[in-house]
Amino acid sequence: MKQFGPGLLVTAAFIGPGTITTASTAGANFGFTLLWALLFSVLATWVLQEMAARLGLVTGEGLSQALRTAFQHPALNLATVILVVAAIGIGNAAYEAGNIAGAAIGAESLTDIPASIWALIIGGIAGFLLLTGRYALMQNVLVVLVLLMSVVFLITMFLVEIDFAALLKGLFKPSLPTGSELTVIALIGTTVVPYNLFLHSTAVREHWSGDVPINVALKQSRWDTGLSIGLGGLITLAIVSTSAATFFQTGAEFSASALANQLEPLLGSSAKVCFAIGLLAAGLTSAITAPLAAAYAVCGAMAWPIRFDDWRFRGVCISVLLIGTLFAALGSKPLAAIIFAQAANGFLLPLVAVFLLVVMNRTSLLGVYRNGWAANILGLLVVAIAAGLGIFKLMQVASLV
Repeated sequence: MKQFGPGLLVTAAFIGPGTITTASTAGANFGFTLLWALLFSVLATWVLQEMAARLGLVTGEGLSQALRTAFQHPALNLATVILVVAAIGIGNAAYEAGNIAGAAIGAESLTDIPASIWALIIGGIAGFLLLTGRYALMQNVLVVLVLLMSVVFLITMFLVEIDFAALLKGLFKPSLPTGSELTVIALIGTTVVPYNLFLHSTAVREHWSGDVPINVALKQSRWDTGLSIGLGGLITLAIVSTSAATFFQTGAEFSASALANQLEPLLGSSAKVCFAIGLLAAGLTSAITAPLAAAYAVCGAMAWPIRFDDWRFRGVCISVLLIGTLFAALGSKPLAAIIFAQAANGFLLPLVAVFLLVVMNRTSLLGVYRNGWAANILGLLVVAIAAGLGIFKLMQVASLV
């Protein structure tokens, strides 16, 4: 565990109910054919998070602070701040809806109370914990429960009969089966989470103090990022695989109430309860961290105090939470709502990635640690693929393709 640092925050952020339900949907509906999107997402996450961490370590600033002065012209700086604030605000509100909807699915499976009511209850609990500042201890407990559920998925993957030839083909041979476009964008959006770029660039400054030589900190940070994101990708692969073996290969009906069935090979009759508790824990902990991350990003961009006792910081937190709770409560089909929420993140990813690339090429800010040609090519490739998928889906919606 000493090899891990802030990278685990990134992993914990994207292994939430959105990832569990999106990955389960991908496996149940398309088997292993969309695993290439997961592989792309993991590589894209590493590329972008490495840039964000490097920015924080070299400059001592978070991404939002750096973006505030990214351009020399005041009008361009203002436009950048407005666009980033809107992107993170909208993206986190959509992400929050998926967090709360996922937690509500877990709670609903344990009781007779509908998911829409549970969404309001969970939103209220998250709001209480945020406003009172009592979320730190509970968050640690919830993270442990989420990690335990992740271990269960990994063990189950080795117990079920996996078609490894199909798995390898899905990883390295991209294809888009009919109706899979939104699921692909959702897989990307639930793994390459835009607000994690802001979170990571701030967290590295707290983990590696100024006493650590910059080259040493950068090396340790890259290992931390690679190991953490690789772990998250492996967990997501396990979820897709168990779902494919349970639903796609058998033709069994896939629904919110049947999500826990993929853990029955290991847990038997206890699968439903254990899965529900894990999903509820994942949803609640993400419902707390997403508003906080949004507040860090927005307040940093607006040059507001980044303290919870400031009314603007609290206002951003509660606004994201309220919007997410409302959309989760109104969603008549929770699985569809979660997929849509993750897809919204996928649509916003190219915008945030472009701003990150602009900042990472500023010699005046990063000096010799600015992006080289390899990092720029990888970054542009991520932007091009993510934007291309989003444009293709929008053209489909408009009946242009």
